[in-house]
Amino acid sequence: MKKLLLSFAAMASMMTANAQINAPFGFGGQQISNDDMHCSEKFTDINYADDSKAYHTMDIYLPDTKADKYPVVVHIYGSAWFSNSSKGAADLGTICTALLKAGYAVVCPNHRASTDAQWPAQSHDIKAVIRYLRGNAEKYHLDTSFIATSGFSSGAHLSSFMAATTGTKQTKVGDLSIDLEGNIGLYTDQSSTINAAVSWSGPIDLQHMDCDGPRDMQMSPEEVLLGCPLEGHTNRYASLSPLTYLEPTDAPIIIFHGTADNVVPFCQGNNFAAAVAEKGIKTEFYPVENGGHGFNMYSEENLNRMVNFLNAVKESQVKK
Repeated sequence: MKKLLLSFAAMASMMTANAQINAPFGFGGQQISNDDMHCSEKFTDINYADDSKAYHTMDIYLPDTKADKYPVVVHIYGSAWFSNSSKGAADLGTICTALLKAGYAVVCPNHRASTDAQWPAQSHDIKAVIRYLRGNAEKYHLDTSFIATSGFSSGAHLSSFMAATTGTKQTKVGDLSIDLEGNIGLYTDQSSTINAAVSWSGPIDLQHMDCDGPRDMQMSPEEVLLGCPLEGHTNRYASLSPLTYLEPTDAPIIIFHGTADNVVPFCQGNNFAAAVAEKGIKTEFYPVENGGHGFNMYSEENLNRMVNFLNAVKESQVKK
């Protein structure tokens, strides 16, 4: 066990180093350098937890189009929960650029890795990000009446989790009590609710990651994150799964998943879409033919679908 954990730590270090280089193919698939992003203003390395830790920092990008304030999308990088410092490689040239062009402020946070802290620390981090944004809306020109989350892979898991648990701070999963909110940062009086979520290639049902057949690995990323195997700990795995928390009042969710994804099987996205629809939650699902894990996913058509979905949710909430 110790050797396996050390090997995962080494993998996380290597992945983080690669992400900081902003290589063309990073955690989010077809990454494009930060230099290609067009924004009117960028705020870097903001510590949302008031603790001076690099894994609790985030960057905020404002669109070129001038406005008094901007609706917000928090986009979360993918790393199989192994990286704590990949905000600079969070689909900046694809998803984030499309959101900026559409007039959204884009927030890219770091969060604790599975080698820093076990679940639900990562949920606490992202909810702290959302509370911080509400507490500092005027400073960063943010319209926090609309905050959405987005993410790729493990980031999509966290984005979907935010939608499925929005408004829920504490609950029980079987006989397991779980604190979903945490108390990180100075803005615990603010709400961590979100208005919509985007899931790109996300692992969603962590009890059934083998839904497309057995996986050939000694220890899965979710096992590292939870610190225990699935056998004998089904409630712990259920507590990690957005599916567990779905309610009809949840935030709308748009889902993209590649049919040829060999990292997070297509059945994860397909089954998630069916469960969300069954609950009556507003949703759209786009299976991407021949889409891999971040590859062949970010077509202009799909990016427009994401933007149109968020716009429609935002406009419907204004009308209420």
